[in-house]
Amino acid sequence: MQVLVLIQDRTFLIASRVACKATVSKLLLKKKGAIYVKQSQSQKELLGRATSRYAESISLAEDYLASRGISKEVARLARLGVVEEPEPGHEQYTGRLSIPYITKTGVVDLRFRSLNPAVEPKYMGMVGADTRMYNVLDIEHAGDWIGVCEGELDTLTMSRLVGVPCIGVPGANSWKKHYTRLLADFERIFVFADGDAPGREFAASLARELPVTTITFGDGEDVNSAYIRYGASFIKEKMGLNID
Repeated sequence: MQVLVLIQDRTFLIASRVACKATVSKLLLKKKGAIYVKQSQSQKELLGRATSRYAESISLAEDYLASRGISKEVARLARLGVVEEPEPGHEQYTGRLSIPYITKTGVVDLRFRSLNPAVEPKYMGMVGADTRMYNVLDIEHAGDWIGVCEGELDTLTMSRLVGVPCIGVPGANSWKKHYTRLLADFERIFVFADGDAPGREFAASLARELPVTTITFGDGEDVNSAYIRYGASFIKEKMGLNID
């Protein structure tokens, strides 16, 4: 009877390890930038074509981007654009900044930001589209730690201007459970919380699931405003890391 129990226990252990390896493999595939909702090739081509067309009109956002400290080169690398001549179905986004969500497979989503502070809503997403993680390619480039931001432009600021690998979500309420699994193997995660109640709650909720270090910049401040006011070195000092 004892031998039988030992054999059963060993069989269960082996089965558990196999299942664990299968789960890890799936997570690694996700970590390398796999998209979360399967899209048809035609959908990707439409998004890619729209991204390229809107990028041709990025000069229309030159003043706005300069006010956010975002250079033409950073805008080009992120494939930002302006909806001057909208693709069919994009008419409601005319005049807005287009922000593509890019993975290894190409553009998987677009979001649109108002360039006029008086125009609401500030951000608009594709009709019927689910929210996604922004800048997922930085997961591949990161080492033992990574940053998390609210908002695409804050994420872009950290990744391209400050030089800190970073992913982002469209807002404090956009975090999904599988995002936690994607980041579970990082030793440390810096959450750059916006200086408001939703931002603080967002950081607190992640701290309950991940090894989080929360970085704040004061009431009403966020990553981009801190970068503009104090520069990249200030943010790196706040992180307590010696980053070149």
